[in-house]
Amino acid sequence: MSNRLNLGDVFPSITLNVTDGSALRIPGAMSGRYFAALFYRGHW
Repeated sequence: MSNRLNLGDVFPSITLNVTDGSALRIPGAMSGRYFAALFYRGHW
C-alpha cells in the first residue's frame, strides 16, 4: 500500500502545532488554489 498522493488526490487534512503555541490546520488555513508543503525530518 502506497502513502503517496497521486495526481488529482485531495491533500489529507493535518493539524500542525506552531512554535507560538497555536495550531495550523492544512489545507484549510491555506488560501488560494495552490500551495506547497515541505516536511523535513531530522534530529538536531
